[in-house]
Amino acid sequence: MPRISELDPATFDPARRALFDQFTGNGAHFADQFSVLAHVAPAVEHLPRMLLELKARNGVPYRYIELAIVVVSLLNDCDYCVRSHAPRLAVEGISEDGARRLLDYADHPELDEVDKLVVEYAVAVTQAPQRIRDQVFTRLRAHFSEAQVVELTLRISLCGFFNRFNQALQIGEDATAVHPR
Repeated sequence: MPRISELDPATFDPARRALFDQFTGNGAHFADQFSVLAHVAPAVEHLPRMLLELKARNGVPYRYIELAIVVVSLLNDCDYCVRSHAPRLAVEGISEDGARRLLDYADHPELDEVDKLVVEYAVAVTQAPQRIRDQVFTRLRAHFSEAQVVELTLRISLCGFFNRFNQALQIGEDATAVHPR
């Protein structure tokens, strides 16, 4: 149970309710996150809409976005995000067990070379963005346009935000979880 109350979607004005339904699949995914985020109007009006627009434009293939999200979530130990996104990789041919082992990407049998590059980049952006070597960008440019590199970096960075947001506010956590004080 989140540390902050979830606003009831039934109380949302029609425009916010429509955004809630679109973003959450009528409450199936991330409803708790949206309902907590709804306490801050600019955040709930812009973040979900931006994510929906990015997904709709398909600037970066879905596989690479989901790989990056699961990697960042594994690095940040955000079980909620891993649980939510790992199954989405099954559609892309990566088993749920394989998704949970993405940090061991060098010899991962379900990943091709571009997948491994995306994982490597997600790790670098998350752990030490100031130390990313130019050769990583040279390798990225061989497979992605500059706009795609910007979007991939944006999605990796946003995932780190959502991991921290969810963890700090205990969104998606089991109500019986024990937390150290």
